[in-house]
Amino acid sequence: MNLVDRTKNIIMTPTTEWEVIKTEILSTGEMIGGYAAILALIPAAAGFIGQALIGVSLLGSKIKIPIVPGLLWAVLTYIMSLVSLWIMAMVIDALAPSFGATKDMNGSMKVSVFSMTAVWVAGIFSLIPLLGILGILGLYSLYLLYGGMKTIKSPAPDKMMAYYLITIVVAIVVYFVISMVVSTVVLGPYLASEVLRGM
Repeated sequence: MNLVDRTKNIIMTPTTEWEVIKTEILSTGEMIGGYAAILALIPAAAGFIGQALIGVSLLGSKIKIPIVPGLLWAVLTYIMSLVSLWIMAMVIDALAPSFGATKDMNGSMKVSVFSMTAVWVAGIFSLIPLLGILGILGLYSLYLLYGGMKTIKSPAPDKMMAYYLITIVVAIVVYFVISMVVSTVVLGPYLASEVLRGM
């Protein structure tokens, strides 16, 4: 599995690439270590550089997150993004029998890992805070998720949409929980100290 080719193909020709992925023999270690762990660095590193080193210009002043909280945010974001892959794969696999799909944790992990490609690649826009809004292009991962579930999990055609929508709801919940945990752990103490300093 070539990282660059896989990234390009899953974004540009997802229908064809999901068929290729379906037939590949990939261990969880290969998917996480050789793909996810590398691409997940993009939003974490870009976010750190954008927030702590470049900063945001607001009303004539430059706002930056201090280096230590910024670095902690990047590390926690990175770790939690990888953990979320397992959570999503378990959800996809657990729901499978209810929608006419076969339980297959390896297949579910393929869907979870490779469908996140657009989110990770779009994370590069965090490098320049003013372009952060372009991170919305990561929503393309929702389309990738649909294609992956349809091709690899092969649910009953009349149950595909329900399977997909329930998985998305769970994904959104997981995303917000992770965001809240990271923000609370990292920014909570920083914001509290700023409030106390202003008193």
